Amino acid sequence: MDLSTWALLVIAVVALVGACLQRVSGMGLGLIGAPVLSLIVGPVAGVLIINVLAAVNAIFQTLSVRENVDWRKFWLIGPVMLAGAIPGAWVVHSTPTAPLQVIVGALVLLGLTVTTIMPNHVRIDGRGYAMASGAAGGFMNTLAGIAGPAITVYAQASRWPQKTFAATLQPLFFVSGAVSLAVKELSAAEPIIPHAPWHLWAIGLVAMVAGLKIGTVIAKRTDVRKARRLALIVASTGAAVTLVRGLIGMF
Repeated sequence: MDLSTWALLVIAVVALVGACLQRVSGMGLGLIGAPVLSLIVGPVAGVLIINVLAAVNAIFQTLSVRENVDWRKFWLIGPVMLAGAIPGAWVVHSTPTAPLQVIVGALVLLGLTVTTIMPNHVRIDGRGYAMASGAAGGFMNTLAGIAGPAITVYAQASRWPQKTFAATLQPLFFVSGAVSLAVKELSAAEPIIPHAPWHLWAIGLVAMVAGLKIGTVIAKRTDVRKARRLALIVASTGAAVTLVRGLIGMF
């Protein structure tokens, strides 16, 4: 995998901005990075690189917000991400992804729209819904590099408090990134990660740490309502990007 200086610079900016946004709203790296890296290095390698960066970034993010993590919900959602990642890997390697990206993006946008416009009339909670959001997140992360929007639909409809929701997303992102990476690498005819240059990971790591530090400063000055609104905007943007990518791929 040969990357130009320009491509490495773009990856550094994506990692910095994504890590910063993720510290403030709970998500960001996968939503920003997946479409950009897909254009630079291709959809399969691009999403795979984001899986790696997102998993590492999630470790740092979890350490910074660990006191707010809802571990009960983490253990409901995290383990079932594997159930979504396995069919997601099969789709990546054997089926055109464009139509499925259209469906995934459209369903998430529909879910976010319904739960946002009708917050007093749409309310769900319980183990089954939480686990379903985990399976959907694992599938979406493997297919498109984004797990957050699926879980945001559940968080919005179940009135999950923004502070604990954003914090709990971080270990969930580690699980989804690690699971998606492992499933895709094991099922691929030729592993991709060994062909990535070492300086790609070094640049990504430095940029993510810088983004996390900047985001921590911003997060202290942002109230819960604004952070919630930002999370919904980021999730909607990610779903819209997935939908558009699918439409472009189809036509």
